[in-house]
Amino acid sequence: MSYRNETSRIESFSDGVFAIAITLLVIEIKVPGIEEVRVIGLTKAVLNLWPSYLAFLTSFTTILVLWVHHHWIFVLVKKYDHVLFYLNGLLLLFVTFMPFPTALLAEYLLYRDSRIAANIYTGVFLAISLSFDILWRHASIYLLEKDAIVTGKAEALEITKHYRFGPPLYTLAFGMSFVSEPLSLAICLCLALFFAFRGWPFRGKQ
Repeated sequence: MSYRNETSRIESFSDGVFAIAITLLVIEIKVPGIEEVRVIGLTKAVLNLWPSYLAFLTSFTTILVLWVHHHWIFVLVKKYDHVLFYLNGLLLLFVTFMPFPTALLAEYLLYRDSRIAANIYTGVFLAISLSFDILWRHASIYLLEKDAIVTGKAEALEITKHYRFGPPLYTLAFGMSFVSEPLSLAICLCLALFFAFRGWPFRGKQ
């Protein structure tokens, strides 16, 4: 059963989760210890944190883009059903987990076990991509009202085309994490920037 609603409650709750998750990311950037600073100096100690900066930037950009695209979806979806609540919750589950793999990758990127950290990190990104795709597929099939299908048809088609690329590309990033950890992280950052453009390369194509 579907219910007409502004879906404001779902979006407001989700906004809060996105805000908390994106804020927690910066907490994982640790201040250099006094002993380390005494040995190499504060400037070098701060520069040595570059894995933390890279992981933070990638995760921050990805969550920001997710938040934007989440709003993009709910501009079109004006009613909900119980399945939408749970699919949205599945997406938020992975979003709230994001600070952990971010901290793990930042801590171990330069160490022997970096591959495991990269596997977990890109695996969570893949899970987010899949859950987002499932959320949109359900919403577009069952929850778009007739006026949205007519007036927002181009927008809905653009979203569908755009999200079609998500799971395969993040699967590539996950696979690359078994070969090159830095390259897999770079792919994730590039994908975040790519999706930030809301699929502009595909606009106007049917």
